[in-house]
Amino acid sequence: MPLELTNSYLKDSIAVFRYYKQLGDRAMAQAPDAAFTATLDPESNSIAMLVKHLSGNMRSRWTDLLSSDGEKPNRNRDSEFEAPPKSRAEVVALWESGWKCLFDSLTALTDENLAQTIYIRSEAHSVMQAINRGLTHCIYHVGQIVLLAKHFAGEKWNTLTIPRGRSADFNARVAKGEVSQR
Repeated sequence: MPLELTNSYLKDSIAVFRYYKQLGDRAMAQAPDAAFTATLDPESNSIAMLVKHLSGNMRSRWTDLLSSDGEKPNRNRDSEFEAPPKSRAEVVALWESGWKCLFDSLTALTDENLAQTIYIRSEAHSVMQAINRGLTHCIYHVGQIVLLAKHFAGEKWNTLTIPRGRSADFNARVAKGEVSQR
């Protein structure tokens, strides 16, 4: 994961969010269209449902972060797992709108905002805690999206990280300065 060395929690958090968005982008790009609405079993979520949920969560949490509760009254979380978008274009549009809301909010923050108290479901959080909560939530669901995309891409899948059996090659490239260790 190529990250810039920084002492800024905010800058690092934004970079980690961008990295996981990119993993999701790259995974979904490899998924066949039918995979967006496919599930592994009747109780599982599809890529489309996961994206709908993530987008709803990001819009709720990151809209007016400093001035309103992160669980907006107009959010219906249960509906995020019903009637998923049917097309790749709809899924991608939801994906992008959620991430835009998140990045617009985070990039407007300053280090001074990190200790400020905000609320999510009427529970007090520092902005830093809210960022951690949002980051772990996104990572959890992006991992699910990657798993589903890989499953449905099958043999056509191109790894998103170091391929199996290629760690030594990667380490040699790091030693030569060809790639970053992160």
